Amino acid sequence: MALEFAEKTRRIPVYPVAAGYSLGPDVAMLASNEATFGPLEPVVEAARHAILGANRYPDPSYLPLRRALADRYGVPWERIALGTGSCDLLLAAGEALLEPGAELVYAWPAFSIYPHLAAASGARAIQVPLTGEAAHDLEAIAAEVTVATRLILVCNPNNPTGTALPLEDIEAFLQRVPDQVCVILDEAYVEFSLTVGDPFASLPLLERHPNLVILRTFSKVYGLAGLRVGYGLCGSESFRVAVDQVRQPFYLSGAAQAAAVEALRYQDEVERRVVATVAARTTVTEALRARGHWVAESDANFVWVRLAEDGDDAPVVAALRERGVVVRAGSALGGPGFVRVTLGTDAENERFLSALDAL
Repeated sequence: MALEFAEKTRRIPVYPVAAGYSLGPDVAMLASNEATFGPLEPVVEAARHAILGANRYPDPSYLPLRRALADRYGVPWERIALGTGSCDLLLAAGEALLEPGAELVYAWPAFSIYPHLAAASGARAIQVPLTGEAAHDLEAIAAEVTVATRLILVCNPNNPTGTALPLEDIEAFLQRVPDQVCVILDEAYVEFSLTVGDPFASLPLLERHPNLVILRTFSKVYGLAGLRVGYGLCGSESFRVAVDQVRQPFYLSGAAQAAAVEALRYQDEVERRVVATVAARTTVTEALRARGHWVAESDANFVWVRLAEDGDDAPVVAALRERGVVVRAGSALGGPGFVRVTLGTDAENERFLSALDAL
């Protein structure tokens, strides 16, 4: 007799993992929006030192990291939620806020973990199509809000399209959302955004909108994807308390905490990484458009490009993989016919363009 699982396990989609991890070292991994730059040596040393105490559980209050983030952003540490990556906080938000009869609203295509929230909770998911320019349609999202709405997700810059909306549009949208509805402004890629401006630009929204949570991560610009550290800057303490309540204790390792605290000390290096990424983004976007491809206006560390007019991106992705270039198929992210290409080193970006030319 087969095991009998909960109904929600049949509803939860499988997270679209990029193929190519088994191809060996001679491959350009441009599928997962990872940073091309690794952690600085002092960050590695901080993690290494923390591992020496790995026989002990980490501090479950996570105060050193919360206070370091509070010092940087001016948000009280009591209003800073932490998680093993931003995914952990999103899933915890779904568990804390959603249930059968509740509604969740978000744009689509957007971050591929969003559908998991409704599937796991039994809530109703309302997916609002992007505009023709692959951007959020905030008017259409606001029109979907009802008395049953508990949570709205706004990905800015949006993953997988890279498009971003100015904060004036976000502010106007927040003013239309009822106070009892939680809005998560997912800013995993905000450091790369010229449209938003800088990582501090959206913070004043928290003081005007207690129902807002600004979601960030150390996985991208800080180069700590393998350690899994995400955080939420909250308009009120209640969100942090709720997501902590629904998760296991000790969800962040001591090494991850120590590395994140140390990484915050090197903002000059962060700025250099942003400048290099924006330059690569411009180069790759212009090269793709010169080849006749439609590319969304990206504010992130990746580009969203149409490569299959018939909507079948699988042959293109497979052919690129055969040439040692791994990209993410748009069909797995809600955008058939497109591919999402992470910006790599100059050599990796050139390898992608050359492989594309060879198809």
